[in-house]
Amino acid sequence: MNAMYNRSRIGRSLLAASAACLTISLPIAFADNALTGANWPEYHGDFRAWAYSPLKQINKQNIHKLKVAWIHQPGEIAQGLESTPIVLDGVLYYSGSNNRVFALDAASGKEIWHYYEELDPIQKKSVFGFYNRGVSVGRGKVFVGSSDGHVLALDQKTGKELWKVQLTDPKTCNGCNFTSPPVLAGDVLIAGPTGGDLVQHGYVYAVNADTGAKAWTFDILKNDPASWPADSLSHGGGSAWMPGQYDAVHDVFYIGMGNPAPDFNTTERKGNNLYTSTIVALKPKTGEIVWFHQEVPNDSWDFDSPYEMVLIDKNGKHLMVHLNKGGFVSVLDRDTGKLVNVWQLAKNVNWVKGIDPKTGELIGRNEPKPGVSQTYCPSALGARSWNAGSFSPNTGLWYTNSYEICNTVTVGKQDTKTMAFSQPYYDTTAFEIDAPPGKPATDELSAYDPETGKVAWTVPYDKATLANVLATGGGLVFNGDSDGYLHAYDDANGKELWNFNAGSGLRGGIVSYSAGGKQYIVAATGFGSLFPAFASIPWPAFKDVRGGAALIAFTVE
Repeated sequence: MNAMYNRSRIGRSLLAASAACLTISLPIAFADNALTGANWPEYHGDFRAWAYSPLKQINKQNIHKLKVAWIHQPGEIAQGLESTPIVLDGVLYYSGSNNRVFALDAASGKEIWHYYEELDPIQKKSVFGFYNRGVSVGRGKVFVGSSDGHVLALDQKTGKELWKVQLTDPKTCNGCNFTSPPVLAGDVLIAGPTGGDLVQHGYVYAVNADTGAKAWTFDILKNDPASWPADSLSHGGGSAWMPGQYDAVHDVFYIGMGNPAPDFNTTERKGNNLYTSTIVALKPKTGEIVWFHQEVPNDSWDFDSPYEMVLIDKNGKHLMVHLNKGGFVSVLDRDTGKLVNVWQLAKNVNWVKGIDPKTGELIGRNEPKPGVSQTYCPSALGARSWNAGSFSPNTGLWYTNSYEICNTVTVGKQDTKTMAFSQPYYDTTAFEIDAPPGKPATDELSAYDPETGKVAWTVPYDKATLANVLATGGGLVFNGDSDGYLHAYDDANGKELWNFNAGSGLRGGIVSYSAGGKQYIVAATGFGSLFPAFASIPWPAFKDVRGGAALIAFTVE
């Protein structure tokens, strides 16, 4: 059974499940319909971004017996290990820093092949130059975006390079590149680059998945003087730095766009700055817009929209649940993009007084003023980082990490002609991240009703937790902390049932699959990324983090 057949099977399964939901009363549609299970075929498990496995061989009753099965080290620890593995038909695929790609036997961890890309030395000068968050697999190929601006395809069985195409030029876009996996949408491969914080003009790119031939580009900065006045279009940033999601049943590609530049100074970009800080639904074959919802018009705080879009069918409603960096969760009708609700996740919010849950209008904008020191909550690191949450159809709860930190900024003009290569274009003379005024910096894993924001339970941590979350059919929620502990909790009440010290913090994915008749939990361990340096004032312990990189698999004998 190859990956191409898997994709068509998914489409048939979803169509069948949709029909069943017309006659069977379920709390959540599409529950446990085998999109994941033996396999973990996509970055978020499946296109719905549930990060959920229905497997239950590992469960609340035997979790105490969970032991290490194997360990694989990519041999490169720059920025840790941020990858989320893909598993198909007993083979695990993942990437390490500096675009190292591996295929492993999923039961034993034995290496089948590896590919080390020869990178342009320019990547070492980019602020986004080392880490890689994973690969996509399908059509007999393994696809990866590179830190020097390429997207490439490898033979799924051998790792041989099949094609390679340059889509961004880091030398002319101040280091913009690809750090997240491109997404397969039929025979089209769609890739979004970094660069929202840089002096550049961002695009989303699509190529033919079989040949690498360019198919279309989507201009993240809308060519409209009302949206981008004067010459702001030429250096307005814009990016799509996390993977989008392809709905094969409805043939729609969803993607969240990055922030505009300069990040905090809007005096030269007074328009709404479409399509930055926006969720966009596209036709994958042409790049045409189906609908869009701009969460933060004229974003003045670096509150872009790149995070996962959780797709839930509930009580006849086709919903999309999306956390923006600004600390609010938008609930949309994903067929039309119409807003259904907005709820506040972050506890400390002062950039707006609120968001209208019916229209999405920002109420009481509190914008940075040139020359004035101002504190904004959440910080530009968001109410949560890019590490995705997990949705369980068994509990109906969405499990996600979040933290409470703020930043103090003073807006001041930067000369774009004299800035250093890949220097962030903030337009600030002072920028510092710290705890909320008069309060400590905090972090927690919480279980929410995804439609209303009602909290079921919360587990506190002493510093930011930055790993993806995994929920399983065994009633478990897995989370990794920055000290190196992988935790397993009861999905109903948050009680800790198990933990393991990996020795270095977790910053990547946690997945589950079945191989050789056994269920495995695999965690990417090895702390890194840009986050610890930015957040070392509210959490001084980040100054002493242990680097590393190891993919660790667990099972119950």
